[in-house]
Amino acid sequence: MMFTRQRTPAGFRMNRRSRSSHLGLLMLGSQLLHVGLDSIPPVTLAFLAINVYLYLFPAAPLLRACVSVQQAYWKGDWRRLLLAPFHHADDWHLYFNMVSLLWKGMNLERRLGAAWFLYVLSVFSVLTGAVYLLLEALLTELADDQSHSRACAVGFSGVLFALKVLNNHYHPGRVVYLMGLPLPSRYASWVELVLIHITAPGTSFVGHLAGILVGLLYTSGPLNRIMRKCADLFAPNEHGSHRNYYRSAGTSGYAGRSGVYPGYLQDPPGYHTASYTGGLTEEQQLEAAIRNSLHDRGRGHISRGRPHRDSSDDFRAEETRWRWRRMRRFDS
Repeated sequence: MMFTRQRTPAGFRMNRRSRSSHLGLLMLGSQLLHVGLDSIPPVTLAFLAINVYLYLFPAAPLLRACVSVQQAYWKGDWRRLLLAPFHHADDWHLYFNMVSLLWKGMNLERRLGAAWFLYVLSVFSVLTGAVYLLLEALLTELADDQSHSRACAVGFSGVLFALKVLNNHYHPGRVVYLMGLPLPSRYASWVELVLIHITAPGTSFVGHLAGILVGLLYTSGPLNRIMRKCADLFAPNEHGSHRNYYRSAGTSGYAGRSGVYPGYLQDPPGYHTASYTGGLTEEQQLEAAIRNSLHDRGRGHISRGRPHRDSSDDFRAEETRWRWRRMRRFDS
């Protein structure tokens, strides 16, 4: 959850932190030990550690770490965009967010790879705060209500809502249960957004909404492409794409229960490890594989039913479409 200082319950939660019993922190430690630290991918584990450390030893008091239009935009305190996601109102706030990060991170980091997942988390951490400021600024103007510009939010849940959109995107057609009700996964984020706002007063509806919008910018908008182009600038290769770089980087090896496995992550019992995709959808991967095949192959023989090979760009595009149709011909 992401809390705001605007409403009384959130303000109360922030102010009573010193009297907390740290029960939520103890339960988080128990959860991590139950899963096994060696079963948690490295980037996920690092972000868990950063959040816990900054809860115990905050970089700034909550009122100086939370992000708002008034503090960040009007007063120019932009460092709050970096501080706000990693500070929490109390130990229960930390517990619920970190348990959510644990399971989403284990799933997505194994799918995307450590390097790309670190990139995604870094971008999302800043971008959710920026979108939050934009939404609060719009509400201030449209509603002519200055309280929106003073609403000050902290917590990692905006990023978690963005990760939830990614997770549902990579696992379409699933059914999830919220309060015992089955829902298609594509609607789960929106329903959870409303339920949290109703059942947990003081949470930041706009902060959670910002996370969903950032997730949609990545899965359905231009954010994925922009990130890939930026990655190309820092990781150029012969094909001018980040995807080969991140495939070769793979997933960092670390010590498992039975030893060290370079490039391999040990899964907890019953966990299915998804193949690494570098942030690409299935169709993007298939299209890239076809293009790479055409690039690497020399001149071959002419097969029956296939267009004649030549070196023209038009032919390469035509053969790509032909191979695509052949590979998808059994799809329903």
